[in-house]
Amino acid sequence: MDRLTVVDEIFLRTHRGMGTPIALQGLWRTTDAMQPALLQAIHDRLRLGHLGRRVVDPRVPGARRSWRPNTRAHPLDITVGPLPESEILPWADTLGADLDPEFAPGWRLSAARVHDGGTVVALTCSHALADARGLIHAVTAALRSLESTAPDASPGQESSGLGRDGELRSRTTTSEWVDAASQWATIFGGTARALRQKLSLPRPAPDASPVRTARKADTSDRHLRPLLLTFDAAHWDATAITLGGTPNSLFIHLTANILWQNGFPNPTIVASLPVDTRDEPRVDNDLAMTEIAIQRTDTPATIRDQAKAAYQRRMSSPAGLPEEILQVLPDRWAYALTKGAGERDILCSNIGPLPDTVRKVGPHNCTRVAARAIHPDITAFPRTRLAGYLSQLDDTYTLALVGLAADNDFLPDAIDKACATTGLHPHPW
Repeated sequence: MDRLTVVDEIFLRTHRGMGTPIALQGLWRTTDAMQPALLQAIHDRLRLGHLGRRVVDPRVPGARRSWRPNTRAHPLDITVGPLPESEILPWADTLGADLDPEFAPGWRLSAARVHDGGTVVALTCSHALADARGLIHAVTAALRSLESTAPDASPGQESSGLGRDGELRSRTTTSEWVDAASQWATIFGGTARALRQKLSLPRPAPDASPVRTARKADTSDRHLRPLLLTFDAAHWDATAITLGGTPNSLFIHLTANILWQNGFPNPTIVASLPVDTRDEPRVDNDLAMTEIAIQRTDTPATIRDQAKAAYQRRMSSPAGLPEEILQVLPDRWAYALTKGAGERDILCSNIGPLPDTVRKVGPHNCTRVAARAIHPDITAFPRTRLAGYLSQLDDTYTLALVGLAADNDFLPDAIDKACATTGLHPHPW
């Protein structure tokens, strides 16, 4: 049985009124109009794919929640439009509403005509269902299956007798008992080790510096500001090499400097860096987090060295306890332990090159593809002031930025200044 990971659980809690809601979104643009029949065919394949699932609570205390196939879906959402260029992102920002991985469909496929005669397509899903790379895998599987005459149910799809068969329920309960035993054994063993290590540590000297705690973020007057930019990939890569860095370290350097140009007062910016931990393509949350501290004097070269070292380590679970403990505690306790986990001043998520399969949707060539996170109906702003998502399609890098500060109205000017300083030339998406 496919069970939720600790990361899945963290994102699930954002749908229970805790923390900052997060949905992931892929955006595609074509130069011509896409027919509703093609969009419906893609929708049908997504519905029967790995996004078509929901969370089920366990019957046995200590067992993890599990994923159950769910072929219910929000209907295909088509906006006749046409949308002007300035309305594409505001339209896309509204598509995260009513996504619920437990009691309602957790994803939505939408499309709109654009003023230039083309089409913009948006696939939006709850972060509990998948991370950015997982969402791309789901899209890839759906587009590949378009070659067949009819969508095939994925191997994990629910059969007509699922949930009604007594033998199946019995096997499920037995599986949960086994899972619960494994979870509790890991928790007790890991907790004992953590306590032994804590007790064996020397007591700090009386004059030792106090432990620093993260400053509570001021959320007054903060609001979202999404932006999409493109860059010539060859020029980006050449600039990175000239500055002694890599395309990734240039991305981190640029994001930090945009925040400083936007008025961030601190001399140090701490960057949160997601790390893809997959050993094979999967539609899930298969990631870990690490971090680096960036000074104003840092360059793409010094950030390259810092990031290389940081990717070898991971942010640990609270107080050194086994992370599995977060799956057996009540939601509010688990949320209190993980609140702010992974949140730093900036988030730099390098999604990387997109697969060849997303370059075409049926007979249509995609001129632009973007991947990003959105925060539907946000009320609790995180520590993060600026989030960046970088992806590459052919000869173009797309940088999706989400400003989460109070002074986001000046973000476009900050981008221009930071790019000019670095030698990059942004273009509208």
